[in-house]
Amino acid sequence: MNVSKTDEIKMDNATLALFDNKLASDIVSAIYFIVTLANLSGNGISLFLLLMRTSPKTPSIIFMINLTLTDLILGTVLPFQIAYQMQGYNWTLGTGMCNVLMVVFYSNMYCSILSMTAISADRYVGIVKPMRFREMRKRKTYAIVACIFIWLLVLVILSPLQKTDLTYFVKERNITTCFDVLRKDMLPSTAHWAGFIFGMFIILFLCPFIITVFCYINIICVLVRKTNSQQKGRAVRLACIVLFVYIFCFAPNNILLLAHAIIRLYYDQSLYIYYKLSLSLSCINSCIDPFIYYFASKEFRRKLRQMLRWHTLSTGEMQMIEGRRESFFSGRTTGNANEDCDNF
Repeated sequence: MNVSKTDEIKMDNATLALFDNKLASDIVSAIYFIVTLANLSGNGISLFLLLMRTSPKTPSIIFMINLTLTDLILGTVLPFQIAYQMQGYNWTLGTGMCNVLMVVFYSNMYCSILSMTAISADRYVGIVKPMRFREMRKRKTYAIVACIFIWLLVLVILSPLQKTDLTYFVKERNITTCFDVLRKDMLPSTAHWAGFIFGMFIILFLCPFIITVFCYINIICVLVRKTNSQQKGRAVRLACIVLFVYIFCFAPNNILLLAHAIIRLYYDQSLYIYYKLSLSLSCINSCIDPFIYYFASKEFRRKLRQMLRWHTLSTGEMQMIEGRRESFFSGRTTGNANEDCDNF
C-alpha cells in the first residue's frame, strides 16, 4: 500500500478493511503467540545442543547455529508484533523500533531460506561430491564466511527498510501503522519499487529454492543406490521437511508479495490482507527448524535423545560411545569420504 509522504489522500477501502478486520488480526496474533512460545523453547534447546554438546563444529552445524540464532532473534521481537496487532494496528514504540522489527522480521525469513540452502548444498557436496567435500571440511572458515555473506546480502537488499520512516498516521482510524502503509517516495520511482520487489523474490527466494530442490533430488538419487535404508529414509524426511517449509511457510508470502506489488504498482488494486495473513505463516518456519537439525545431524540426534532421556546409558556405554566418536573423528582424513561427511 503506497501513499506519497506529502499527499493528503484518503485511504482506500481495501486498506481500511484490513484495519477493521478484527478476526484476521486475532488469528495473526494467535499464530504469533504460539510461534513465540515454540520458537524460544525449541530453538533455545537447539542452540544449547549445537553450541555446547555437538562436536565437531562442521559446516552444517555452523549453518544450523546461524539458523537458530536467526530464529531466536525473531522470537524476541514477535511480542512487539503481537502487541501491535492487539492494539488494532496502532504502533506506539516509535519509528526506530518499527524499523528494527521489520528488518528482523524479514531478515529471519530470508536468512532462514539462505541458511537452509547452504545446509542442502553442504549435504550435496558431502554425499554427491565426497572428494571435494573432504577438502572443504578442513576449512570451516568457508561456512563462517558464508554465514556473514548471507547476513550482508539480506541486509543490503533490505536496506530501503532501514533508511526510511516505516510508520504512517492513518487519520481515518486515528492510528499509527508500522509497515502496513508504505510511502511511494521510499524509493525514487515505480521502476525502483519493481526492482526492489523482484530482487527480493528472485535473489532471496526463487534462486535458493531451485538450488535446494536440485541438491536434495541429487542426494536422494545417490542414496537410492545405497543399501543403507535408514540413511536413505532420513535423507528423504529431511528433504520433505525443508520443501514443506519452503512451500507452506515461504512460498505463499513471497508469491503474494510479488502479486500484490504488481497489481498495486500498475493496476492500483490490492491483495494486502491476504499477504498480511501469509506473513504469519513465514514465522512458523522458526518452529520447524529444530526438526531440520534432528534429521541433518547424527550428533544432534544423539545428544537430543540423551537430553530427553529417550534411552538410558550406563557409564561404560557412554565411555564406549565417546571413545568410538573420538576414534571416528581422529580418522577423518583417512576414512571413506561419505562416512566422513555424512551426518544423516
